[in-house]
Amino acid sequence: MRPRVVYVHGNGNKVRAELLKSQWDTALFGRDMAEASRMAYWAPVRYPEPLPDLRPDPLDGRTELIEESPAAVDRAATEPPEDFVARTLGEARLDAGEIALEGRAGADESALVDWLRKMTYLADTLAQAGEPEEPGAELPLEALPLRRSGRTAVFRLLVKHAFKDVHAYFFGGAGPAMREVVKETLAGVDGGPLVVVGHSLGTILAYEVLMELGREVELLVTVGSPLAITEVQDHLARPPAVPAGVAAWHNASDLRDLVALDHTLRPEYAPQERVTDLLVTNDSGNHHGISEYLSQHEVRAPVQRIFDGTG
Repeated sequence: MRPRVVYVHGNGNKVRAELLKSQWDTALFGRDMAEASRMAYWAPVRYPEPLPDLRPDPLDGRTELIEESPAAVDRAATEPPEDFVARTLGEARLDAGEIALEGRAGADESALVDWLRKMTYLADTLAQAGEPEEPGAELPLEALPLRRSGRTAVFRLLVKHAFKDVHAYFFGGAGPAMREVVKETLAGVDGGPLVVVGHSLGTILAYEVLMELGREVELLVTVGSPLAITEVQDHLARPPAVPAGVAAWHNASDLRDLVALDHTLRPEYAPQERVTDLLVTNDSGNHHGISEYLSQHEVRAPVQRIFDGTG
């Protein structure tokens, strides 16, 4: 039987499900895949109406800008990650009760901003060199340069104010309903080899559902994933590991992607031989855009081989 692919979208409201699926199809395959692909469309759990068809997605890894002006959306699309973090944390500290961040707000925020700036410069250098890292190679910048207490506080504060769907998933009780959408979508797919593709928060949803179900998956693809972040792993329902039914897992990230703060899954998710970590160049405005990720050769080729019968 022919292969199928299930997509799991990421943070924020989206356009209607059929259009979103077609957009992912086009980015990954260059054409609409009709019944061969399905979208696990969980956005209605959090949003009463989809985005208008012709409106760009301002929430693709950025702050929630749906009610903001076009100028604010344009700013977010071009704002360097380190400036975004500084602005978000600065705005957050104006809220009552959040002025003190583990007693080290200034020092920890400064360390985070400096780290993101260095990460951006390193990514630009790698992109210009045109030589991708070997899969699984150790990266010179991986973990936040903070004490655990400070790192956790920065992460929770950033998630609360910038990635509200992530906060709702882990801390707001929305997780079960989001996961149920993924389960129902997978249940509707029978037959041949299965590929699951997740982006951003969608990688957490896909991962946790596959861990629970043990569904056989020939290839799991995660892009722009926060699953390597220690604070995310701390809140997973099960300890980090490759889901039992997953034969191969490819994880792709851009070093400048604010959501994928850590880039290597292999050290924490065993068995390591099933996991391939890939550095790619995502030149979308915030280095997190899904179309840029899915159009990368390193992401597309393994999926297309399965659909061509050569995988």
